[in-house]
Amino acid sequence: MAIINRTPDSFYDKGATYDDAPAMEAVARAIDEGADLVDIGGVKAGPGDDVDAAEEVRRVVPFVAAVRSAHPDVVISVDTWRAEVARACLSEGADVVNDAWGGPDPDIFEATAAGGGAIVCTHAGGVTPRTRPHRIGYDDVLADVRDTIVGLAERAVAAGVARESVMIDPGHDFGKNTWHSLEVTRRLTELVDTGWPVLVSLSNKDFVGESLDRAVPDRLIGTLATTSISAWLGARVFRAHNVRETRDTLDMVATIRGDRLPSYTRRGLA
Repeated sequence: MAIINRTPDSFYDKGATYDDAPAMEAVARAIDEGADLVDIGGVKAGPGDDVDAAEEVRRVVPFVAAVRSAHPDVVISVDTWRAEVARACLSEGADVVNDAWGGPDPDIFEATAAGGGAIVCTHAGGVTPRTRPHRIGYDDVLADVRDTIVGLAERAVAAGVARESVMIDPGHDFGKNTWHSLEVTRRLTELVDTGWPVLVSLSNKDFVGESLDRAVPDRLIGTLATTSISAWLGARVFRAHNVRETRDTLDMVATIRGDRLPSYTRRGLA
């Protein structure tokens, strides 16, 4: 799942794909590099300038329509917690609603179902969207994650979203400190064992930076290490800034597991 930020203040690319032309180029490049989905977001996850629903719609809805026209076969996801935005994007050809904040808008499930979309149900610790956790704690972080996102997944199905169209996301960094995100990663099989497909959003996050003492531009190696572990433990979808590197990492893990054949085998045979 390639990240396409329609924001002027992204923590990673600092607005590189805020304008339409570079954003469309980024979509084409991501698909060429092996992305199966593109995730389009119009609001920075962290604190910053207020972005109301009307502005979020302006940033993402026409772009979703343009991507659908240019790339009819790619799966389009929209990163939003607002039912209003989800509804508008689904009507223009989006396929997935990626609610990274754990359902703060109770209408998000009905909006997704009405638009025939899939949904990502994420654990965010109950924090308000676009705020950072402060001294947040859990008796058992994985138990809280599991119970919360399985509950959200069941709510989505009850609202009419097809069961096979629901994914769960433990929400690394969201409502968590670094210790929490590391523990969730180690225990990822407990989420896989729920039977819901697991999506992970690991790319260049703070738990990687704090683990290795690396600033955002230098977190790729740590991200790919975490991606490898998560893939081996059974995660199915990987939200990423660095598509080619992530694709190679996932293909290598799949080849080691025996789920994918090598691209070619000549060594020792010729």
